[in-house]
Amino acid sequence: MTLIVNYFVHDTAVIDEGCEIGEGTKVWHFSHLMSGCKIGEHCTIGQNVMIASNVILGNNVKVQNNVSVYEGVQCEDDVFLGPSMVFTNVMNPRSAVNRKSEFIQTFVRKGATVGANATIICGNEIGEFAFIGAGAVITEPVPAYALYTGNPGKQKGWMSEFGHKLNFDETGRAVCHESGQQYQFTGDKVKRIS
Repeated sequence: MTLIVNYFVHDTAVIDEGCEIGEGTKVWHFSHLMSGCKIGEHCTIGQNVMIASNVILGNNVKVQNNVSVYEGVQCEDDVFLGPSMVFTNVMNPRSAVNRKSEFIQTFVRKGATVGANATIICGNEIGEFAFIGAGAVITEPVPAYALYTGNPGKQKGWMSEFGHKLNFDETGRAVCHESGQQYQFTGDKVKRIS
């Protein structure tokens, strides 16, 4: 194991020249960070992870084992990417057709969770604190605080910032039982009110 300045990189990891890695970040076994990626502070890059060129990860992002984060993906602070989840970056890939100029951006907003083995089809934004269940296939934008499960992924409810399902009363209010945070449901949106 090797300690490099202000972040940790396991001896088996490959860090290409030109990566930006924030203080306190840890890069574990057999991972590869490609030139031009930007990794924030206090991130965890698990075993056998690939971070492509031009990917941007905010602070405190957790990338679990066996995840490839392809060019075109940006994750804001506090995002959790579960084991073996998948991003795509081209809508119609073909081995014999070069489509590197057709990468489609995917944004994962602050605090969102993407569960194990989920697939995010490129171009679909995952809203703040959204929760994508294990194995879900996301083919549409996901609103902030939304819970999506299934294939294709469909909304099954709303989640608190602490990762608990919200149950709204007749006034459209809900309280997270762990944090005590209050939420308001209005129209088709949820926002935290305290």
